[in-house]
Amino acid sequence: MSSGADPNFFFKPETVAVIGATEASGKISGIIMDSLASSGFQGRIYPVNPKYSSVKGYECYPSIGAIGEAVDVAIVALPAFAVAQALEEAASRVRGAIVIGGGFSEAGEAGQALERELKSLAVKTGMRIIGPNCMGIYDTVSRLDTFFIPPERIKRPGTGHLSVVSQSGSFAVTAMDELASESTGIARVISYGNSSDVNESDLLEFLADDEHTSAVAMYLEAVVDGQRFIKAAARCAAKKPVMAVKAGRGGAGQRATFSHTASIAGRYEIYKAAFKKAGIIELDGYEEFIAACKVFGAAKARPSGGARVMIITDGGGVGVALADECARRGLEAVPLKKEVEDGLSSMLPPYFAVGNPLDLTGSATDEWFASSLEKTMAGDDYDVAIVAALWGPPGLTDGLARGIAVKADESGKPVIICSPGGEYSRDKSRLFTGAGLPVFSTPESAVRAASILAKDAAFRKGRERKPTRRQARNE
Repeated sequence: MSSGADPNFFFKPETVAVIGATEASGKISGIIMDSLASSGFQGRIYPVNPKYSSVKGYECYPSIGAIGEAVDVAIVALPAFAVAQALEEAASRVRGAIVIGGGFSEAGEAGQALERELKSLAVKTGMRIIGPNCMGIYDTVSRLDTFFIPPERIKRPGTGHLSVVSQSGSFAVTAMDELASESTGIARVISYGNSSDVNESDLLEFLADDEHTSAVAMYLEAVVDGQRFIKAAARCAAKKPVMAVKAGRGGAGQRATFSHTASIAGRYEIYKAAFKKAGIIELDGYEEFIAACKVFGAAKARPSGGARVMIITDGGGVGVALADECARRGLEAVPLKKEVEDGLSSMLPPYFAVGNPLDLTGSATDEWFASSLEKTMAGDDYDVAIVAALWGPPGLTDGLARGIAVKADESGKPVIICSPGGEYSRDKSRLFTGAGLPVFSTPESAVRAASILAKDAAFRKGRERKPTRRQARNE
């Protein structure tokens, strides 16, 4: 049970204290101080440790009480046995705490007793607690960064409109590192660990109304309050896409989640039904999670209208592979209408096989890619385009990405790039990400992204068709 106070202040703090701050190299609290200093956080930073008079160039205080003003967020980097006492002393001066360290419910009976103290403290004082056993918050809006892995090891993504909520810290940092390397921006990453107080429902309620977040991707091991979760998720999903990976589906996975965050994973079938009821798009593992983040987090991310896919490529075999994967995932590569086919035939050389997939062959040029996208996506025949650009043809230049991005804007529909190949192709794929388009390196991953968009479209259409209670009574 949470203490109930609105936890939104975690995402707009003016004052942050680091309890247990140190100058010692390699220590978690020292890395957190470095992260706060380098992230661009504009608020006031207060190291707290009676052993130091200064830490990392900041005046250091022997206690929270010695600071002389109230503190919005205290980041606690202490051994598990010392956390409750430190928070008890700080409770009257601190609105919320992020407890970084482990050694609580995931660590056996002694740790469970320590975590019960934190829960009791949150209820008694009204102080909100994120964690323990978490990374905390990486926030490109407030510039708060409590992650204790240095940027040279885990890259920080730039500013975007996707938010990630993860019970697992390692899952969160691995995903954000990969998204940073793919130039996918982030609004907020929240690692909440054992959820002793602030939980997934609290975070969904905040993100539902967060103007900086247009899509939410979640990693869940267990849910604290099922009914509240469904209600919060449904409200959020009614405003923006909400996607989730459910970890610990059974057997070894369930045992692993308990040893990780002490979560009782529960029957997977119950979660599956809850996701469906709430309108959550269920993701099948890490690869789908990354695909969802990329396709909804791209600068030019757009919702899809359905499952009709147009495939444009300069490699026939890749086009066939895309069509096969579309069929396997329930997407439809709809044949071209005659008027569209005739228009393309009049524009392209006579030896081209005009259809869907549309193969521009090794003679492809930037202009043919862009014009083909324009003609096929202008009407209402297709919901999403997959453009598979193989960089071998000499007619392709660095202007290809910009041309496709312009036509994507004109169509108002999502365009997914498939750019397979080695070092040269990977280097060129950055042109597409720079133009705001989501890029995938294999046909399977590109179609996976289109499938996620189609699931979101199906949910939105289902919600639009669902009658209200009043309409149902009138009928």
